[in-house]
Amino acid sequence: MPETLRTTAAAADAATSDADLLDRTAAAVRAAGSALRERFGEVVRYETREELMRALAVNDDTALDILRPRLTHLRPEAGWVEDELDGGALPPGEWWVVDPAEGNVNHLHALPEWAVTATLVRENQPVLTVVHLPLTGETYTALAGAGAHLDGRPLRVSPTADLGLSIVATSQARPDEDDDVVRRVGSSITAMLFDALVVRTAVPATLHLVHVAAGRTDAFWQFAGARADLLPGALLVTEAGGRISDAEGRPWTPRSESFLAAAPGVHAEAVATLSR
Repeated sequence: MPETLRTTAAAADAATSDADLLDRTAAAVRAAGSALRERFGEVVRYETREELMRALAVNDDTALDILRPRLTHLRPEAGWVEDELDGGALPPGEWWVVDPAEGNVNHLHALPEWAVTATLVRENQPVLTVVHLPLTGETYTALAGAGAHLDGRPLRVSPTADLGLSIVATSQARPDEDDDVVRRVGSSITAMLFDALVVRTAVPATLHLVHVAAGRTDAFWQFAGARADLLPGALLVTEAGGRISDAEGRPWTPRSESFLAAAPGVHAEAVATLSR
């Protein structure tokens, strides 16, 4: 077989394999989501930081007991990342980047904004991702080079070309964040309040990013983000036709100190606002 045909055939086989892997990953994530949904409904009371951390860990473990064996079976050689606060580049090879209860604090407070996510990263590039919202039953998926979908329906970012007509969103600084980052978050919200139509602030980041991918929200930004809460949305937004960068407009990587996902028509305006 000529080399060009052999290369094309190998690429097609890889795409087929990743598409099948995406379906199997989605099944595992939905199963974990069902287990967390059974635990949802009552506000979990806690009096100390230690009690809060124990309650969060119970939710994480409930989902991980399902996710870890199933995803490990799918990719036995892949590494495993489950600390949602970790950042930076990964070592070479394949890695599962998982947030077993994205928006865990919301879950404990009987708030509906939470999800289960799993992303396969290959040589520091997200290959596929699944974001499942157990309370609505929605499953967002993306496969590199094959688009982003909501329950099988293609997603497309907003056509909006005016930041002044845009809904934008951000997540707050995480607990114990550096003082400079907290101040930067505050000043960026103030700047967007002047320039955008509506500013939304809430956690978790992933749920804002699925809205950007679906064209419901026009831009999302965050400072000092972690891999687990940005990689799923980064792939979804990119595959839905959006633009990903840091807040200064430079290419984003997991090492970046800021993150911006936006519809192409408002990306430059958002960068200008965040850079003031």
